[in-house]
Amino acid sequence: MIDLRTYIFLDSLQLQMASYLSTVSRGYLPVGGQACCIIEIAPGIEINTLTDIALKATNVTPGMQVVERAFGMLEVHSDSQGDTRMAGESVLKAIEKTENDRIKPRILTSQLIKNIEDHHAQLINRTRMGMMILRGDTLFVLEVEPAGYAYYAANEAEKAAHINIIDVMGFGKFGRVYIGGEEAEVLEAKKCVEKRLAEISGREEY
Repeated sequence: MIDLRTYIFLDSLQLQMASYLSTVSRGYLPVGGQACCIIEIAPGIEINTLTDIALKATNVTPGMQVVERAFGMLEVHSDSQGDTRMAGESVLKAIEKTENDRIKPRILTSQLIKNIEDHHAQLINRTRMGMMILRGDTLFVLEVEPAGYAYYAANEAEKAAHINIIDVMGFGKFGRVYIGGEEAEVLEAKKCVEKRLAEISGREEY
């Protein structure tokens, strides 16, 4: 039995989000404006079979495939929203699930740190894969479960406000998003992300 943890469709990858995925992807890199579908399942090893199904169903390109013992994650993208949706639907059909069988996201942490200090910024910048955070910026840290929704959250944040995507971790037990920028813009992004995550349907797991 395959457990569907995350299933989310991104209609248009924002420029920073697409570039961020390109820094961490081991597959074929997405570009801004493409649609993408993110699927996370348990057990992780089954993601190999589902990747095969998605790629054979239609014209999509795999950007990320993460295979852990507990969880597996797949990201596919295309210039065509229709092809991307079809790839996701083929996976759902194969595991006999619907979108509503996914786990509804739960926010574990949503915190703001205003007027960040130099050395704190340096600590974050040493390990980040995206933009840098600078002294005086406001930092928004989001922690969400299941992890795959982190990519959706970061993309929605970029749609909503002029922010910088510092780092996104979208696989494993928990997903994390680090966003920086001017206080008003970061506050707007935080508000939007919390609203968008709350609107996602699914089963209550926790």
